[in-house]
Amino acid sequence: MSDLKNVQPLADFNWDEFENGSVANVSKADLEKAYDETLNKIQEHEVVEGTVIALDKKEVIVNIGYKSDGIIPASEFRYNPELKIGDKVEVYVEDQEDKKGQLVLSHKKARLAKSWDKINEALENEEIIQGYIKCRTKGGMIVDVFGIEAFLPGSQIDVHPIRDYDVFVGKTMEFKVVKINQEFRNVVVSHKALIEAELEAQRKEIIGKLEKGQILEGTVKNITSYGVFVDLGGVDGLIHITDLSWGRVSDPHEVVALDQKIKVVILDFDEEKKRIALGLKQLTPHPWDALDANLKVGDHVKGKVVVMADYGAFVEIQPGVEGLIHVSEMSWSQHLRSAQEFMKVGDEVEAVILTLDRDERKMSLGIKQLKEDPWEAIEAKYPVGSKHNAKVRNFTNFGIFVELEEGVDGLIHISDLSWTKKVKHPSEFTQVGAEIDVIVLDIDKENRRLSLGHKQLEDNPWDAYEAIYTPGSVHTGKISEMMDKGAVITLNEGGEGFATPKHLQKQDGSQAQLGEELEFKVIEFVKETKRIILSHSRTFEEGKEEFAKPARRNNAPSHKNDAAAINNVAAGTSLGDIDALAKLKAEMEKNNK
Repeated sequence: MSDLKNVQPLADFNWDEFENGSVANVSKADLEKAYDETLNKIQEHEVVEGTVIALDKKEVIVNIGYKSDGIIPASEFRYNPELKIGDKVEVYVEDQEDKKGQLVLSHKKARLAKSWDKINEALENEEIIQGYIKCRTKGGMIVDVFGIEAFLPGSQIDVHPIRDYDVFVGKTMEFKVVKINQEFRNVVVSHKALIEAELEAQRKEIIGKLEKGQILEGTVKNITSYGVFVDLGGVDGLIHITDLSWGRVSDPHEVVALDQKIKVVILDFDEEKKRIALGLKQLTPHPWDALDANLKVGDHVKGKVVVMADYGAFVEIQPGVEGLIHVSEMSWSQHLRSAQEFMKVGDEVEAVILTLDRDERKMSLGIKQLKEDPWEAIEAKYPVGSKHNAKVRNFTNFGIFVELEEGVDGLIHISDLSWTKKVKHPSEFTQVGAEIDVIVLDIDKENRRLSLGHKQLEDNPWDAYEAIYTPGSVHTGKISEMMDKGAVITLNEGGEGFATPKHLQKQDGSQAQLGEELEFKVIEFVKETKRIILSHSRTFEEGKEEFAKPARRNNAPSHKNDAAAINNVAAGTSLGDIDALAKLKAEMEKNNK
């Protein structure tokens, strides 16, 4: 307090000028201009360097020499836990003055801007950069490079296929920038590209020393469905699945395992395309060379079905030695069938050697030969005239093919199906798969065919019909089918006859209709062609006319001719008129005597 009492006001201080905004003859505008000139010149959206003047858990205050300090969230400095007051940091000027008059800065954006420039320079200059593998993602890894998240494809991690991506998470590794998308700011890096350059020289040296037939040791690095990749010490070779074993291999895992050390032989290589074809089975003798020398045609062998096709089955009788059972050698039957009906992959089968070619390494087998050929004793088992039960296999327009047993087929001609019924197509008589009784008519051993009959199981009714359907006799029948040319009549005594339209006219002048039952006179009967010609109209017309007007020759009466005429009339009359005509004939013969 005593000090304050001793303070004396300036004698020449002009309070009016101070209140009007000027001091010592200097205007307020000049003072503001002079003050502004002492501050740094900054532009928005640029990166500048600042000094940390204060920090706590939430905020970091940075002075960039501007009229106000910037406040930055402490989370943007999480990567640098050693940050302290006085440290120089780069910041990005977002806004010189917000609504509150506060300078808005960002350290994260400053890092990104600088990092983007560094990454572009690294791509342009093919520089090697370091990055931190943060985590896995679909198809690869996420790598932090200069604060930017870059993508590391799985195929670019190493020259060898990677089986466990997780072992790389958390590692700091060297990378090469291989691709940048400026529009979306996507970065792709590769670690493989760094070691490929080193391997290229090593690869050229190894390929330069390769020779066909050379045996090398390698490590199985990858197994695919089509083969196995083997690392020969800096260069890879492929063992195709067909070169893994002399036997058939469905999955290469059956032969080798990952990381297994194996010996291989070089089959071929291409220096330009850097392809090396390797073999594993070639290190062992071919199984055909070790095949029993005593094995011959006719011997029985056992094996396993390894491949199926419509035309046959491949049977492995020992690893690398296969024989083909053609479908035609699976059954004595001559019907076209698929091999899958007889066997499947994995079946153990016994077969007979049909052909054996050691030079060509081919063998054909058969299983039907294990059974007796049914045609060898066909005459004894199916003699002509013997009766059997058969199965309908298929139809043709001319008959039915049936099977009596496997390998024994026969044909029933359409004319041998029925004595009486006119069969237009076999499907009217039976159906495929049905059973039918047959009788053997003929044997064709050479062509392996039997001629069979079905109607022959019954007596021929036409022998009886010949006595029943004499010309002139009258019978009752029913119209069973109508056609343009006439009608089919089913006769009560059995059999069918035919009548033309003019012979279907009834006494009242109307035409007979389908289903009507009428009397019919036999006009013609031919046993050989099984033909019966009928007429309804003649049952009421022909007999009366002939009886009223008996035949005469030259109008000269002749008892002998009269008798003959009566016989002719009798041949065309009904049974009802025969008695009267017989009496008349007897009287005329009595008079002649």
